[in-house]
Amino acid sequence: MDILVILGHPNPHSFNHAIASVVRETAQDNGHRVIFHDLYAEQFDPLLPRTEIPEYGLVPEDIQRHCEELRSSDGIVIVHPNWWGQPPAILKGWVDRVVRPGIAYRFDEGDTGDGVPVGLLKAEAALVLNTSNTPDDREQSAFGDPLELLWKRCIFSLCGVHIFRRRMFNVIVTSTHAQRQSWLNDTRQLVTELFPREPHSNCRDT
Repeated sequence: MDILVILGHPNPHSFNHAIASVVRETAQDNGHRVIFHDLYAEQFDPLLPRTEIPEYGLVPEDIQRHCEELRSSDGIVIVHPNWWGQPPAILKGWVDRVVRPGIAYRFDEGDTGDGVPVGLLKAEAALVLNTSNTPDDREQSAFGDPLELLWKRCIFSLCGVHIFRRRMFNVIVTSTHAQRQSWLNDTRQLVTELFPREPHSNCRDT
């Protein structure tokens, strides 16, 4: 399987980077090919130009490459912190530019765009891993977990990816080394549950 891993955190020493590293390592150990993007390290441009908005708009070569990777992936993993109930702007920009009509979804003939889109993604499953400094009970009672709604309902289910798992690791700021190691073990288990070991396969990280 081809597993697309997208990381959105500016600090290379963050726990998000540790999570992404374990995701990549586990997927490779299970015999999968990993396509990895650290959006901040790559200086991904999150601004969506007007010319890219239409389905057949002018899309630069680097964005086309991201689109093809998304289209062809068998599994998707997103890693990012919870910032104000949202992904970092750079990751939101990746969604704006890459989760495009004709790539991730389409509308039926005659639909002017006000209907329910048809999902086009090949991916069998998606995993979203988040970090937060808000305890679970307060997140649910005060905010209703907006990231769950965003990734599960507003993005992946509409794009045809119906197996969805998400895990929030919190509270990061007060966590101990032992807690973080336990969370990384949970990450390994989640990745293996969604993307089990493939026999007799060669894998490369790209």
